[in-house]
Amino acid sequence: MRYPDTAQPVFTLTSGPVNAYPEVLNALGRTVLYDYDPAFQIFYEKVVHKAQKAMRLSNRPVILQGEPVLGLEAAAASLITPQDTVLNLASGVYGKGFGYWAKRYSPNLLEIETAYNEAIDPQAVRDMLARHPEISVVSVCHHDTPSGTINPIDEIGAVVAAHGAYLIVDAVSSFGGMETHPEACFADIYITGPNKCLGAPPGLTMAGISERAWAKMKANLAAPRASMLSILDWESAWSRTEPFPFTPSVAEMNGLDRALDLYLDEGPETVWARHALTARAMRAGVQAMGLELWAASEAIASPTTTAVRTPAGVDEGALRREARARYGVVFSSGRGETLGKLTRIGHMGPTAQPIYAIAALAALGGAMNAFGVRADTAAAVAAAMNEIDADA
Repeated sequence: MRYPDTAQPVFTLTSGPVNAYPEVLNALGRTVLYDYDPAFQIFYEKVVHKAQKAMRLSNRPVILQGEPVLGLEAAAASLITPQDTVLNLASGVYGKGFGYWAKRYSPNLLEIETAYNEAIDPQAVRDMLARHPEISVVSVCHHDTPSGTINPIDEIGAVVAAHGAYLIVDAVSSFGGMETHPEACFADIYITGPNKCLGAPPGLTMAGISERAWAKMKANLAAPRASMLSILDWESAWSRTEPFPFTPSVAEMNGLDRALDLYLDEGPETVWARHALTARAMRAGVQAMGLELWAASEAIASPTTTAVRTPAGVDEGALRREARARYGVVFSSGRGETLGKLTRIGHMGPTAQPIYAIAALAALGGAMNAFGVRADTAAAVAAAMNEIDADA
C-alpha cells in the first residue's frame, strides 16, 4: 500500500505546526462574535487571565494576532534601538536568524555562536558581558527546533539579569512542553504561541513582557505603533473596557481558550512529564536502531523534538517522502544549516504521547531499510517500550 501525496497522512509527527487537540478544533467552530460585543470583550479578558496563569506571570501577557514569528520580529522592532549593543546567542538556525532582525534595528551586534548540535554555555555569556559591558540587550532561542537542542535559559537569564541587560527569549516550541516560564528565566520579552506544545493551530502569539521592557519600548520613538508589528498598541487590549487596535482573530481566540483549559486542567507538570517520556522513548529507540541523535548529548536533547542524524549516503528528503508514502507518517526536515543533515520527529501537544514514539520509530526504521540502511526496528520498538514501561 502507498499513500499518495493527495491523501491526508495517518500521523503528523512534525515539529510544527502540529495537529490540534480535538477539543480545540471543536472550539474553533464556536460562534464568531463581533469584537465589540460585550460578551466577546469579557471573554477576551478571561482568556488573557488564563494565559497569565499558564505563563506564571505577575502581570498580564499580550496576545498578538499573528503566529509567533510576528511576535519575535515585533520584539526586535520594539525593544532594540540604534543605541543598544545586542548580544545574540546562536546555537541553531532560529537563534542565528534573530540576529538578522536585531541588526536591522541596531548596528551594534555581537554574537556567541556554537555548533548547531551544542548548547550555549552560560559561562561564555558571562565572559562576553564582562568583556563588553556596553551590551544592553541579549537574545536567545530556548529550543532551537531545527537542531532539537535546548539552551539553559534560566542560567543564562540569571547571568543577563546580573549584568542589567534586557533579555529576549524565543520559547515558541518549548513553553507548554517543559518547565519554562518568563519570570523564571528573567525574560523581559518572552515569546511563545499556542501552535506547538499547547496543541492549537498557528495564528497567535503569547508574549510575556516585564514592566521595565514596557518602559523601554515606550521610550523608543521608533517602536512600531499603528502597525501589525506593534506590541505597544496591545498593552491595554486585555481589558473589556479598552478597544482593540484592530479586529482580533476571534476563532483563534476560541481555540486558545480551550487549549489553555486543557493545559491547566491536566496540570502543567503532567503535561511536561508526558512530553519528556515520549522523547525519552524516541531517543532510546533511535539509538537501539543503530542511528545517531543529532544533539551532542542527551542532556541538551529537547523533550519536544527529537532530531536524528541522517546516515551517510541517504537523501533525507527522499527518506521522509518514503516514510509518508509507505506508512502515512510525516516528519520534519532540518532548516538552513541542518537541512538534509537530520530528520525531526515532534513530540508536541496531542502527539506528546509515548505510543506515538512507537509509530515514529516503526516508520523511520522502515524507511531507512527501504534505502538500504540496516535499521533494527524490532530493537528500537523494544527499547522504547522498555522506557515507557519503566515509567508505568
